[in-house]
Amino acid sequence: MATSANNPAFDADEDSPSNPSHEFAQFGAGCFWGVELAFQRVEGVVKTEVGYSQGHTHNPDYKLICTGSTNHVEVIRIQFDPEICPYTNLLSVFWGRHDPTTVNRQGGDVGAQYRSGIYYYNEKQARLARVSMEAKQSELGDKKIVTEILPAKRFYRAEEYHQQYLEKGGRFGDKQSAEKGCTDPIRCYG
Repeated sequence: MATSANNPAFDADEDSPSNPSHEFAQFGAGCFWGVELAFQRVEGVVKTEVGYSQGHTHNPDYKLICTGSTNHVEVIRIQFDPEICPYTNLLSVFWGRHDPTTVNRQGGDVGAQYRSGIYYYNEKQARLARVSMEAKQSELGDKKIVTEILPAKRFYRAEEYHQQYLEKGGRFGDKQSAEKGCTDPIRCYG
């Protein structure tokens, strides 16, 4: 395995939002299709992309990360306007969208690529993530949260067919609304 000194996969995500007043956020919460649609619907979210992060292989693709050999997480990277959508709003969507107490799985999806994670871009996001996790842990009582909170590593954009997958209709062509404020149930399918 490559060391952090010579492997770009270990680098921080140094991409910049297209608007300097916007920020990035990155979350792993199981299969990225349904998670992306949930965030697309949030007022103040400007752009969503699905991809891979937190692993040790440079330029991974979907087939490779599914082998479990790269340690990547299926993530959603969000560009948002913090004046309209505070980071705490995104954290609320994150906690409400998945079960943060299951190790390396969400429902029938099993593997390290489905682990729960908040990957922050600055210390304010890190602090808010930790505070939100403490609040969620209080709600859950004895069920232990396994969510990792780490700096965002390099983001590798997933293949184009994965982008806005459920909005485009998925494999069955059954399009789902990404309209801001939409509360229709999200149906995730391959």
